[in-house]
Amino acid sequence: MMGCMTSGTYRICVVCLGNICRSPMAEVVLRRTLADHGLDRRVVVESAGTGGWHVGGPMDARAERMLRRHGYDGSGHRARQFTRDWFDRYDLVLAMDRDNQAYLRSLAPKNVEVRLFRSFDPDAQPGAEVPDPYYGGDDGFEEVLTLLEAASEGVARHVARQIG
Repeated sequence: MMGCMTSGTYRICVVCLGNICRSPMAEVVLRRTLADHGLDRRVVVESAGTGGWHVGGPMDARAERMLRRHGYDGSGHRARQFTRDWFDRYDLVLAMDRDNQAYLRSLAPKNVEVRLFRSFDPDAQPGAEVPDPYYGGDDGFEEVLTLLEAASEGVARHVARQIG
C-alpha cells in the first residue's frame, strides 16, 4: 500500500476526529491484540486525529478510565494531528468513521486505501463505524471498547497475512 514494509516494520495509524477517545483507545487495544498474536515486534501502531484541537493533550479521562478498568494502559497518550505527508509513513491507515475516512481519502495519494477500522470485524455490517462516545456517558466508552476489541482481532489476522 504505502511501502513502509521495506524497513521491516509494518506501520498502522488509527485515526478519529480529535485523537482523544476512539483512536487512542484503538491504538492501545490493537497493540495488545498484536502482542497476543506474537506480532508486536514487527508492527508499530500509532494514532492521530484529523483535527488539531487537542494536539499535545492526553486521552479523554473517560476513555483512559475505561481502558484501565479492562486492564489496558493509555496513560502515555498525547494527541497528534494526521497530515497529508504522513501517508508515506504507514502501511495501513484505519479510520473510525466514514466522515474521517472521506477526509483522509481526500488527502491521500490515489494509490492509498484508507479502511474503516470495523471493516475487519467479520460480524460488522459493511460500512460499520466506531461511534464517537465524546458527548455521552461511560456506556458509550464501554461500547467503543467492545467494538475495538472485536475488530482488532481481524486487523491482527490481516497484518499476519500481510507480513507473512
